[in-house]
Amino acid sequence: SQFGLYAWPCAVVLAQYVWAHRRSLPGRRVLEIGAGVSLPGVVAARCGAQVTLSDSEELPRCLQSCRRSCLLNRLPHVPVLGLTWGRVSPELLSLAPVDIILGSDVFFDPKDFEDILTTIYFLLEKNPHAQFWTTYQVRSADWSIEALLCKWNLKNTHVPLHSFGADKEHLASSSLPGRHTIEMMIISLAQSDGT
Repeated sequence: SQFGLYAWPCAVVLAQYVWAHRRSLPGRRVLEIGAGVSLPGVVAARCGAQVTLSDSEELPRCLQSCRRSCLLNRLPHVPVLGLTWGRVSPELLSLAPVDIILGSDVFFDPKDFEDILTTIYFLLEKNPHAQFWTTYQVRSADWSIEALLCKWNLKNTHVPLHSFGADKEHLASSSLPGRHTIEMMIISLAQSDGT
């Protein structure tokens, strides 16, 4: 659960993308998954979106972190839900319609990739015009979600960081050791013709 208690570089980059699209957000319904400190979701809410924050129901400290971020940012009415990736729960089934799903650095551990995409597929099937905006840190060339995207009939569109001003070193950098290449993509349902 300690991973969900920090604002990682991916969250900053995704928040920058949200900010770059702020004029389209008022009234849009946004769900942030794996929210942790909830930076992208908080930015979306401050820009006028109707936001719901979520993190694993098994990580109460992360859910508390979501609530604390809302209070600190004067957003006391933003709902916080326990949603565990890959699990069909009453909370998931009763979730209100969404237009945008946010997820920063959720593709961290390969053992979770299919559970994440199962949840995303469920949400996109329920909301066919929705999109999943996600940033991830490239940690290994061996980790890929391409096969899982095909399996779940999803497509991804790469979004260059320079297209929304997130290619600045001060924005996506980190003092943590290791490689810190951040990527942004939008995942949506593939069309029935395979596109």
